[in-house]
Amino acid sequence: MPDIEPTVRATRYEVSCLPEGNVNARHFTLRVEHRGDGRWCVTDGHNCLGADGTWGYEPLPSNRDDDWMKTHRFDLDTAIQLAKDFAPKLTINGLTAADVLARTREAAS
Repeated sequence: MPDIEPTVRATRYEVSCLPEGNVNARHFTLRVEHRGDGRWCVTDGHNCLGADGTWGYEPLPSNRDDDWMKTHRFDLDTAIQLAKDFAPKLTINGLTAADVLARTREAAS
């Protein structure tokens, strides 16, 4: 059997304003995921963030046109920056991460 060297690559980064141990962190975490050819997307696990700051359903690969790809696929640095810019604005059930952190502090005091 020939010597085969495994390849290791990072395909996902997580961006959140909540600490990892916070019970709500998974809900307030955006994912920057590799989508091939050096292109990355920002996703909340269900939808993709567009360059204009709006969320949209990610169509099947056969239904993604060039316009959609141009506005929803980024180089890694751009995708991470978009996720970092949007993370503080992410709202779940009417609350932002800042609201969750404030409630956590209040409950601890």
